This record gives sequence, structure tokens and C-alpha cells, in this order.
Amino acid sequence: MNVDLNHLNAFIAVVHAQGFRGAARQLGVSASAISDAVRRLEGDLGVRLLHRTTRSVSPTEAGTQLLGRLVPALQEVAQALEAANASQGTPAGTLRINVPVAALKLVLPAIVPGFRAAYPDVVLEVIAQDSFVDVLAAGCDAGIRYEESLDQDMIAVPIGARIQRFACAAAPSYLARRGVVSHPRELLLHDCLRVRFDSGSMPPWEFEKEGHKLKLDPKPALIVQAGAAADLAVEAAAAGMGVVYLFEDWLQPYFASGALVPVLPDWWPSFSGPFLYYPGHRLVPPPLRAFVDFVRRHQTTV
Repeated sequence: MNVDLNHLNAFIAVVHAQGFRGAARQLGVSASAISDAVRRLEGDLGVRLLHRTTRSVSPTEAGTQLLGRLVPALQEVAQALEAANASQGTPAGTLRINVPVAALKLVLPAIVPGFRAAYPDVVLEVIAQDSFVDVLAAGCDAGIRYEESLDQDMIAVPIGARIQRFACAAAPSYLARRGVVSHPRELLLHDCLRVRFDSGSMPPWEFEKEGHKLKLDPKPALIVQAGAAADLAVEAAAAGMGVVYLFEDWLQPYFASGALVPVLPDWWPSFSGPFLYYPGHRLVPPPLRAFVDFVRRHQTTV
């Protein structure tokens, strides 16, 4: 039986993306092309592989069985091709990394230009997403996340500053109008600019001083989505709208310009910096190996 490998890849992408449009974005083709590929595969095999409704796509029993045997087999093929590519010496190809917006702003700018200069044949594709994802299912080679979000079977490499802090800040005009904050509990009486994650959760503001830890859930004057939208909260704080709580490094340019001033700096909590992570049960592609090695060398200089 002659089966087109592209049709098999299309089927796998549809299952992982739970739809034809998501699979099309992942593979860089049209949704109609993906649908046609899966339909041809079902015709070649003589069996239905997917349940299709107007709202969802899911594998049939035959599709689930095929997927279970197909993914390991195609991984073996990919590893063979990766090994052949590695023997050529110079890393080349596309490296896809899934990162939170904080890493996009605070970590990668110090790494990407140097990496690109060292490995001009590697195309680095960065996907910014604050929720934790299965990097392989998302079509990525690696990700950047903080320690509490890492799976046990992942290889984790430190990337960026090893110790970071959350900081609290406000505009001088706001503090002149509402008064200086001398204790975290006083924030409950202030206008606070909050961040909400995609899951719907709004993390509390945490403070720590001399071993004493405190968590607050101040009433929000403004709520923004986690990620790039957090810039709106920072700009609102700089405009005198209220108090913002975010990564210290994110706020540092505003401290430097005087647009914001630190609030309760003695109470700012510190935490471990992020990690570059990737699956430890598969052959590392040459572009990823080059990036990992570059990150490790970079860490020795920061």
C-alpha cells in the first residue's frame, strides 16, 4: 500500500491541533489542503480516522490506534534525518520556541542577536504564549518557563537572570495625591492595576520581608490580560492611575526615567529565574543543540 507521508503528517497535526484550521497554521498550508489530505488518507486505508462535527474534530477508534503507532514511527524517521543532518556539521533549519511574554521582553533580547550571528543558517521562530503548553503537541522544539511549570521528564537549562523579583510601583503624581504606601496592607485602600491569566485566575500580590510573607488580593481598578497587555497596566500606572505589580526588570526603564517610583521595595519577593526546557526522550535536533550550547555559554557571562 502506498501512503503519502504528507497525508500522515496532516492527520497527526489535525489530532494535535483538534481541528483543521489549527493544523493548517502549524503546517503552513490551507485548511482545505489539510482536509483533502486526511480524506485521501482515509480513502487509501478504507477506514474513517476522524469524527467531524461543526464544533470539534476527534479521532475515531481506528484513528486513535493509528496515531499510537504512527507517532513513534515518524519520530524514528525524524531522528534518522536529524542524525544525518548533524553529520553535515553546520546546524541549519528552523528552531521553534514557545515562551511567555516576560521571557520575550526580558530574556531573549540579550540572546537572539548573538545566536543569529553565530548560526546564520538557523531560523529562530518564537511563539509567545503565557499558558503552559505541551511543546511537541504545539509543534515547537523547546520552551521557556519557570521552575514550578516544568514537567519532570523535561531537560531544563537555566536561561537569563537566576534571581528575579516582583516589584510594586506607582507614578509620583499618584503617590502625591493618595499618599505614600508604608505597608503592603495599605494597598487594599489604593487603586491597583491587576493582571489576569488566560485560565481566568488573577494571582495575588505577594510580599516578603525578614521572613514574613504576605499575600494580598487588592480590589482592581484595572484588569488586563497577562502577557503583552500588561504594558497597558504599566502605562496606566505611569499616567497616575494606580499601583502596578510586575517583574522588576519590566518596570526598570520606568524607574530609570522617573515615570514610576518603587513602592515597598523592602517587601519585594525574589524567585528563581526561567529555564529553557525540551523533551529528554528524543534526539536533540542540531538547531536546538546549537541554541542550548549557546545559552549555556551565555549564562557563564551574565
